[in-house]
Amino acid sequence: VQLQASGGGKVQAGGSLRLSCAVSGSIGSVGGMGWYRQAPGKQRELVADIVSSGRTNYADSVKGRFAISRDNARNTVYLQMNSLKAEDTAVYYCNAGITRDLRPFNYWGQGTLVTVSS
Repeated sequence: VQLQASGGGKVQAGGSLRLSCAVSGSIGSVGGMGWYRQAPGKQRELVADIVSSGRTNYADSVKGRFAISRDNARNTVYLQMNSLKAEDTAVYYCNAGITRDLRPFNYWGQGTLVTVSS
């Protein structure tokens, strides 16, 4: 099972980026999916997550600016980031709860760097 994240890059403050993360491999089903981030010298933190029904949850720092969505047919989760700020600079990791052989597993993507210049 692999989670392949893409879409990071450099952007000026106020700009937008869209991250994608696709799950591939031998899986039974995908449950909750989410995005986390880790800035230099800080702990990894939840940015947003979404369950299979579509219910979402956001960190207070990104509410109103970021939007998480998913395509269940493609086992892909997206993070639309608008009105980016310098403090959004971090490595962004996708995460997914996956069922294989009737057992639950938790997987992480490789991380994609987002750099916001002020």
